[in-house]
Amino acid sequence: MQVIETLAEGLKREIKVIIPAKDMEQRMNERLADVKDKVRINGFRPGKVPTSHVKKMYGKSIMAELVNEIIRDKPSAILSERGEKSATQPEIVMTEDEKEAEKILSAQADLEFTLSYEIIPAIELKSVDGIKVTREVVEVSEDEINEQIEKIAESARTFEAKKGKAADGDRVTMDYLGKVDGEAFDGGKDEDAELVIGSNRFIPGFEEQLVGLKAGDEKVITVTFPAEYPAANLAGKEATFDITVKEVASPAKTEINDELATKLGVESVEKLKEIVRGQIESQYGNVTRQKVKRQILDQLDELYKFESPSKLVDAEFENIWRQINTDLAQSGKTFADEDTTEEAAREEYRALAERRVRLGLVLSEIGEKAGIEVTEEEMQRSLFAQLQQFPGQEKQILDFFRNTPGAAASLRAPIFEEKVIDKLLAEVSVTDKTVSKDELLADDAEEGDKPAKKAAPKKKAAAKADDAAEGDDAAPKKKAAPKKKAAEGDAE
Repeated sequence: MQVIETLAEGLKREIKVIIPAKDMEQRMNERLADVKDKVRINGFRPGKVPTSHVKKMYGKSIMAELVNEIIRDKPSAILSERGEKSATQPEIVMTEDEKEAEKILSAQADLEFTLSYEIIPAIELKSVDGIKVTREVVEVSEDEINEQIEKIAESARTFEAKKGKAADGDRVTMDYLGKVDGEAFDGGKDEDAELVIGSNRFIPGFEEQLVGLKAGDEKVITVTFPAEYPAANLAGKEATFDITVKEVASPAKTEINDELATKLGVESVEKLKEIVRGQIESQYGNVTRQKVKRQILDQLDELYKFESPSKLVDAEFENIWRQINTDLAQSGKTFADEDTTEEAAREEYRALAERRVRLGLVLSEIGEKAGIEVTEEEMQRSLFAQLQQFPGQEKQILDFFRNTPGAAASLRAPIFEEKVIDKLLAEVSVTDKTVSKDELLADDAEEGDKPAKKAAPKKKAAAKADDAAEGDDAAPKKKAAPKKKAAEGDAE
């Protein structure tokens, strides 16, 4: 077998592989000898079938099997021998000429094919002694815990029917029918709908017009859908809602005590406070973690500058660009609305894609050199978390991960990356800094997505880059018409 390098330009490689016809014929004959003792052909005793007859009947099919095996196995063996890693599956090109292919299958012509691929560049790991990060820490106050418990109590509070007029904070039970230009629209109808006035669950201007109504009242409410409303046929349009009030109820008084805790499934108010404290600390801890991680990645970005495989960058860019255009379509915005152009956005997100790929390769090299592995138990936990997000679809999700090549890697990659970050955190200089909640939660999600400061929509492109918090501020807060389920199939 001859292995000839025909291209070595940057990270691109092209290898021509030639396996002489006589070698292919020898392999075929060895396979035929094995088949001869097993094949059953009428008119011949087992093991007595002439080789020439076996070859005539099975030679081409056996040769086709050999060619497939070589195409499947040789590329990885060749890369291993060359000490190279391909960034993507090597592209294999062989003759498409039927006559030439027939000669190969008949062992009358050499088997030739070409491998084209990009190598993963050699990365020389550098010292992280100079990396310094600030870990922002928030001390959870009793006031914040009590404030959160009050919100929980409000969500669990009961209501008592009253005869008077509806006021702010009261719950109104009603039937409604929405119309645009006098015509009812899909999702604009509901019966026995409950709404607490002041909850801001319905579109702007709706809840305020319920104040003063009492059970049995009927009223036509006029509102205007927000310009950024996700249903294009309703966005920015004026609508009317025929309202029939069926009940007005006032909120019962709530007290923060053991009785409330018991109602929430906790043995005491002290235990409830302990749980709430843990939840708040966990939320702040996640934000702190992402900000620390972002600082590490920013400094690794400065430490490592090398050419990244273009196919990996292309694939990453396409993922980002697809999300950007989806977000624009859903928000009804254009690049001009985001103070940029498509050309400028492409350039910025291309740079972001290159950064992601380069940092991914660096983290992979660090983890590999450190012997970091993802355990089966960790993979199972990650899969279970996926299943919890889609109740009722567990079988489909399991089938997806079992049957889709590379799907398991989507579970492994984030676990591996976080373990590498843990390793780096143990080695770099970390300074704790106590900050306020507002300082910790300051909106700097875009920092992890340099250089895409203006591209549209601003935060959504950062779905993966540096694990920046995805703000989702392109989506309208109130989707419903007037409720969250009302716009053309929007589920509540």
